[in-house]
Amino acid sequence: MDYRVLTSEDAEEYLRIRLESLKLNPEAFASNYEDKVAEEDALNKTAIRLKPTNFSFTMGAFDGDALVSVVTFMRESASKMMHKGSIFAVFTTPSYRGKGIAKALFKELMKELDEVEGLEQIMLTVVSSNQSAVKLYESLGFKCFGTEKNAMKVAGMYYDEDYMMMFLK
Repeated sequence: MDYRVLTSEDAEEYLRIRLESLKLNPEAFASNYEDKVAEEDALNKTAIRLKPTNFSFTMGAFDGDALVSVVTFMRESASKMMHKGSIFAVFTTPSYRGKGIAKALFKELMKELDEVEGLEQIMLTVVSSNQSAVKLYESLGFKCFGTEKNAMKVAGMYYDEDYMMMFLK
């Protein structure tokens, strides 16, 4: 498995796994599959979003040329909030789940975050019923600090989300 920060050259693979994530786990993401498929110039927009910056980047796990797991980090840009960052768009292809790939990807992410000057804490949200993801985040040191009831509504069903955070320093 190869773990690295994605670039614009990875746009096609990232868009493929993003569509897979939205189709298979609609309850886990604010975006939806139909909107993403209908998005005009989606590949070019994805390439632009994948350009790593001082405030955001996406990491991926590759099995050969296939992107099988992703995580996106975004740092707050307001000067009073730059000590914080958030994790979004976490997904592992189902056939690769349960093999420690997401945990290894997060450990690689943490190595990258160790190099970010002044970053002190990271936050994420996770669907409360997704116990495998909650356990993964807890094993990495994240703690739940609140739950939003009915955070998302998908196909008439409500999903709660847990807010989790970890202090880095």
